[in-house]
Amino acid sequence: MRRSTRLVSLAAVAAVLLGVAPATAGARAAPAPAAVPTCAAPAEGRFTCLSLKRVSAADRTAPHGKPKGYGPAELRSAYRLPPSRSTETVAVVAAYDHPNAESDLAVYRRTFGLPPCTAASGCFRKVNQNGLPAPLPPPDPAWAGEISLDIDMVSAICPTCRILLVEADDASPNLLTAVRTAVALGARYVSMSWGAPEEPLEVELDPLVFDQPGVVFTAASGDLGHQGGVLYPAASPHVVAVGGTSLLPARNHRGWTESAWAGSGSGCSAYLPKPAFQHRISACSSRADSDVAAVADPDTGVAVYQTYGQDGWSVDGGTSAAAPIIAAVYALAGKVRHGDRPNEYPYARPGALFDVTTGTNGECANAVLCRAGRGWDGPTGLGTPNGTAAFTPPRRR
Repeated sequence: MRRSTRLVSLAAVAAVLLGVAPATAGARAAPAPAAVPTCAAPAEGRFTCLSLKRVSAADRTAPHGKPKGYGPAELRSAYRLPPSRSTETVAVVAAYDHPNAESDLAVYRRTFGLPPCTAASGCFRKVNQNGLPAPLPPPDPAWAGEISLDIDMVSAICPTCRILLVEADDASPNLLTAVRTAVALGARYVSMSWGAPEEPLEVELDPLVFDQPGVVFTAASGDLGHQGGVLYPAASPHVVAVGGTSLLPARNHRGWTESAWAGSGSGCSAYLPKPAFQHRISACSSRADSDVAAVADPDTGVAVYQTYGQDGWSVDGGTSAAAPIIAAVYALAGKVRHGDRPNEYPYARPGALFDVTTGTNGECANAVLCRAGRGWDGPTGLGTPNGTAAFTPPRRR
């Protein structure tokens, strides 16, 4: 019975790409109450955003009004990022409209001493899923929280980058239409902080959307740990699947320590093939998640500013935070070659990442899929950024 229900949703996915609205139904489990999902549980055939928001009023601001949560200085320090000079465009693809996106972004950037990024200067641009400035989708407070997180993280990592916000009509596969629009508008770095359980039809859809050489796609791996299953589009062999870590200051050479976050998604794709760059990963005969990781634990979360659906500062997490961080690191490096498959880059230089070797996201038959260790593992992939070297093209032989 479950199988037939899922097949209906597959038809809906295909229908949307052909211009027909999808069907809805279904749900997912909620994480711990200390940090709640920004978006509601997804209906069948739809996606959900993968951000988490700490709910305590004490998580808003520290003494003297300083926002709690990591800001740009902490993130750039933790990942040893160079000064930002790139003017590449990073596309954030999300559902529904965030009517205060530009003004909220201005507050975030001003608070942390980042240069302005406005529509008037050409740094910030917001369009609908067809690439037009109007009409925009209906506003949604939950997805506005996702959008704020995404554009704030891009700003934190690459403050000189341009931001293209592409808003899908809803959380259906219209999001995939929005992805294609982002690429058509020239973005070579596309962040997707959303996902859905895998479906067989993704085998047919994936090359239509993500087989785009020279374009970086990053996707959140999930917030329910190994038991939450593999999500799409993170499962795509053309996408950088981004897992999550817990990030804390430490008295060591780096100044920080990371462990696998319990909520980070991981596993083997049920439908999509193993890409050639994962040939050394024996845990899966198919596509394995994740590739790389960044901070996602809301207990060690990031500062976000949002006034539509919220009254200002919050501390957010989820692999939704990690996906735009990694997209912006690629853009900060700014060296993707036309014709390359950029998700291969970290596999060519695994030693240029911080290898995360502690922590777990659950129990599984093959420990490498759910327990961090030396080299590749499911929750954190090859590791987290140590500068930008792992996100640049390897030398051609």
